[in-house]
Amino acid sequence: MEFLDVSDENGNPTGETVERTVAHEKGILHRTSHVWMLRRRGKAVQVLLQKRCETKDSHPGCFDISSAGHIPAGSNFVSSALRELKEELGICAQENELIFCGRRRLFYEKEFHGRTFCDNQISNVYALWRDIEAEDISFQKSEIALVCWMEFNEFERKVLNNEIPHCIVAEEIEMLKQNAIT
Repeated sequence: MEFLDVSDENGNPTGETVERTVAHEKGILHRTSHVWMLRRRGKAVQVLLQKRCETKDSHPGCFDISSAGHIPAGSNFVSSALRELKEELGICAQENELIFCGRRRLFYEKEFHGRTFCDNQISNVYALWRDIEAEDISFQKSEIALVCWMEFNEFERKVLNNEIPHCIVAEEIEMLKQNAIT
C-alpha cells in the first residue's frame, strides 16, 4: 500500500495520511510532482513524452508528462520529482537542475476500467534540460509503454487540438513556455 499526505489548499501536509486508492476513490486532496524533460535540436525545443501502459489505473494508453508521481507520506515535492525521474526513466538528476515552473491544482472525476477515479491534486511542475536519445532511456516497462521526443510546437498543437490521446493539462504547457523555454 502507498500512503500519501493529505494536503491543504496550499500544498502543505495536514498531518493526516491516506492510502492512494482511497484518495482516488474519495477525491482527497494530495500532492504530486511533475517533471518535463526538454532538449534542443537545432533551433527547435523538444519535449519527452511517455505513453502510459494500458494497465494503468487512470488514463491508460495516453501520452503524458515525461515523469510524474505521487508524493509519499513524509516526502516533499523535490525529492519525489528526483525519485520519479530515476524510477520511471532511469534518469539521475540533482535538485539544482530542476527548473520550478509553477504549482497548479487539478480536480476531475472519470471512469477507468469500470471504476470511478476522482483525482484531487496539487502539483509542482518542473522542467529538466537533458540531451539524451529516447532509446537510451531505461523506462519502467510496468508503467510506460514507450517514450518519445516531440518538437514542442507540434506537441502543443497536438495536445490543444486533441490530436493524440493524452492526459496533459494545457496550463502546464504555458508554465513551461513562461519559465523554462527561452
